Amino acid sequence: MQVLGIDIGGTGIKGALVDTESGVLLTERYRILTPEGALPQPVASTVALVAEQFNWQGPIGAGFPAVVRGGVVYTAANIDSSWIGVNADTLFSEATHCPVHVLNDADAAGLAEMRFGAGKDQKGVVLIVTIGTGLGTAIFTNGQLLPNTEMGHIEIDGEDAEVRASDAARKRDDLSWKKWGKRFNKYLMRLEALLWPDLIILGGGAVKNFDKFSENLTLQARLTTAEFMNEAGIVGAALAASKE
Repeated sequence: MQVLGIDIGGTGIKGALVDTESGVLLTERYRILTPEGALPQPVASTVALVAEQFNWQGPIGAGFPAVVRGGVVYTAANIDSSWIGVNADTLFSEATHCPVHVLNDADAAGLAEMRFGAGKDQKGVVLIVTIGTGLGTAIFTNGQLLPNTEMGHIEIDGEDAEVRASDAARKRDDLSWKKWGKRFNKYLMRLEALLWPDLIILGGGAVKNFDKFSENLTLQARLTTAEFMNEAGIVGAALAASKE
């Protein structure tokens, strides 16, 4: 089955056609800058432009950086607060004239890794952490997703964890990878103490530099990096939409 997968981020909105049986991208990714302010209607119009690029008329899956339940946006940690209460399924469906299924972006990335990537056939508890502007998390038990876990917002040293340990925090505080790695390790150790995962999969843009901070990670769980990298959100969103 072919589905258009779209990954909506703070800086870019990108999409591609996906073969949901194999997880393979059938086209090159197409990316448009996220509209300034990332307000609902401009974002919807940009999503429509991505769909138009592929002359697409079928189902669309969209990963979105918020808690999403039944298509409705419930949080706005890294997006404008005007999104809260918006039915994103309806908004994007009207803009694209296609059926759209919206889900949390970290959950989308997790679905891709668990079906086709580093978590394939993994039993027990798997924790996926995406490292970017924020810290996204997805938790699976024996392959089943617990949706909308917002473990990037637990408290570390009196602050929201992603304020301390995201890649944006590393850049903001001008930290070396080693110094940031120690911060990030403290965050992962807190998650390990709470969840006791069998496997932790790290994804997001910062993982390209995994060798620069991996020696600072002191965890009991097995640790690996995501296989899909920047394609995970697109593949997982398409996979979720294929099951609707």
